[in-house]
Amino acid sequence: MLLLSYSAQAQTPPAMVPSPLPTATVQASGETEAVATANADAADDPAIWRNAATPAASLIIGTDKKAGLYVYGLDGKARDFHDAGRVNNVALAEHDGRIIVAASDRNDPLNAQVALFTLDPASAKLATLGRVPAGAGEAYGMCLYNTPTALYAFMVAKDGTIRQLALDVAGATPKARIVRTMKLATQSEGCAVDPRTARLYVAEEDVGLWRFDARADGPVEPVKIAAADGKQIVADAEGVAIAQEGDSGYLVVSSQGDNAYAVYRLADDSYVGRYRIAPGSFGSTEETDGIEIATGDFGPAFPDGIMIAQDGANPPRAQNFKLVRWGQIKAALGL
Repeated sequence: MLLLSYSAQAQTPPAMVPSPLPTATVQASGETEAVATANADAADDPAIWRNAATPAASLIIGTDKKAGLYVYGLDGKARDFHDAGRVNNVALAEHDGRIIVAASDRNDPLNAQVALFTLDPASAKLATLGRVPAGAGEAYGMCLYNTPTALYAFMVAKDGTIRQLALDVAGATPKARIVRTMKLATQSEGCAVDPRTARLYVAEEDVGLWRFDARADGPVEPVKIAAADGKQIVADAEGVAIAQEGDSGYLVVSSQGDNAYAVYRLADDSYVGRYRIAPGSFGSTEETDGIEIATGDFGPAFPDGIMIAQDGANPPRAQNFKLVRWGQIKAALGL
């Protein structure tokens, strides 16, 4: 009886304690269809491919971390599902004339892998390239760093180990080599790279937000940007996204503990403000894991950029992703 009582007590989530800082509100302008895995924490992380010729035909990749990868249109309808198993985070880059999609593959919890795919923008279909090893530990976070001479993947293992891999996707079988290893002390996941400044940003869930040098020959010591102290960020610090604007822009991190998002200025890492996605035509977001932001024109529905946020509670359906106009977020924060 005592064991049953303890088990039930252990599964009760802690009460949400919101940040005392001012928090603006916005509403979603769209949402994706729910992932197929019901009654589970399944939807996790999104990526965006912008169709420069026809922005409204841009595509969203989203993970069901129990099953595989979805491809959605901006109307939220699923265009493809690729059975990739347990893939957690996803990122994409246009490299050597192809759209390369990389996911953190946790099918083997003891040995991390990067699962690699190509995206056909005409058919919205994913094709498997293969998997490459990414070191010991459970694969968790994933982001790409595309340079004129190389394509790198950052694999964030669940224990906070960060490995930078040089990817070779030119041949029939992809290859990779680990060029650098960095470390945060505890569980980490969300990451994003600003290719203009060669900076890597990583969220350590119970600790806060960090910045690294993304260059393969750069220093490995991190710089702390913000603490998950219940103010700017309420733990967990989760998804990380970059909104490029001109020579600078903004960094956004999911403040999962109070269903909000904290914003920082890329130019100097200064805190800008916070916002949350409130109830509206497409519902609110709760317990957000992965996020992604892309600026620019995405057609009539999203003429001033788009934010994609995983929604951890989407009753009566399974989890999904909410779509928000980036311009609306900027207006709410007075940017």
